[in-house]
Amino acid sequence: MKTLKNIQLEHVDHTPGEKKYSLCYLAHDIDVPMNVGSFFRIADALGIERIYLTGKSIVPPNNKIKKTSRSAEKFVEFSYEQDPLVVITKLKNEGYKIITLEITSKSIDLNNIKISSTDKICLILGSENAGVSHDLLVASDISIHIPMLGMNSSMNVANACSIASYEITKGLET
Repeated sequence: MKTLKNIQLEHVDHTPGEKKYSLCYLAHDIDVPMNVGSFFRIADALGIERIYLTGKSIVPPNNKIKKTSRSAEKFVEFSYEQDPLVVITKLKNEGYKIITLEITSKSIDLNNIKISSTDKICLILGSENAGVSHDLLVASDISIHIPMLGMNSSMNVANACSIASYEITKGLET
């Protein structure tokens, strides 16, 4: 029996998928371009349908976004709207469930949310420093959090986005 070597594949060996999940991001007041770039890279990798940038969020074209995203902003649909509540109203009218990723007094552990393959979800992501605003928490259907086992009560918004997105897309698969 011949043993195959375990070798790293080159970028040219990758075949892009065409699947898109009914999951979008609403990123509000994200003023660190590397976080915005990470959202694009995560969205591209996991088949997220769209990113809505609102408030003071940095928007493409931006060299730091492009570098961090590895040019994924070219492949992921996005739009900018100053007022996030305009986007939320539109998405609710289209049947989206609005889920905020934030530790709150009523947030649910990410492991305990119920998601089905027919759900359409908008994941709200807030500022690294200020978190998600009260108005957006009120407009949300639910808030979820990632259990924090260490001394810090939170993690980088892009890291949290990737964890939550992966778990949500698993639910949208079933």
